[in-house]
Amino acid sequence: MSQLSFFSAESVPPAIADLTGVLAAPGQAVVVAGPHGQGARLSVVVDRMWRAEALAERIAGAVLEPEIARTDENTPLVRTAVDPRLVAIAVEWTRGAVKTVPPQWLPGPRELRAWTLAAGSPEAEDRYLLGLDPHAPDTHSALASAMMRVGIAPTLIGTRGARPALRISGRRRLSRLVENVGEPPADPEALSQWPRI
Repeated sequence: MSQLSFFSAESVPPAIADLTGVLAAPGQAVVVAGPHGQGARLSVVVDRMWRAEALAERIAGAVLEPEIARTDENTPLVRTAVDPRLVAIAVEWTRGAVKTVPPQWLPGPRELRAWTLAAGSPEAEDRYLLGLDPHAPDTHSALASAMMRVGIAPTLIGTRGARPALRISGRRRLSRLVENVGEPPADPEALSQWPRI
């Protein structure tokens, strides 16, 4: 039985800002004008339904309305309903129509958990990948720097391909990631995709 870390994502109640972790992954933020003023929506396409369901739980925990749908390719898509409380995040994470990383953004435990849920996968026994947005290459170096500032120095890989990622390797860095993201979701498939030492 593992012990829950004091710093883990599960030790603090969810907040809307936690969802910025999906923007570090291939998530998107869109500002939408509606009949009652401006709102925004966060969304991310994921490769497995357990990811969508776990992210929907995080969204609901942040007191937002989650939606799970399917893309035209029948891939799970999880998103928030349009909400005015998301406008500030959408504005911070975009310049014009281009995704950007806010200079002060740091991935805390809850943001790291959202990122891991959206796009984390093991590469080998001692390496773990946090997926990046292939359509936002300008975010890659900034996200690597943000990870360094929280003490998890990654290696940027695959920047010219369809699957760019930050590789976390080495026992100390992996331990820090595991400590931060907490326990995997209950789904058995999640266990095989979750970081471990």
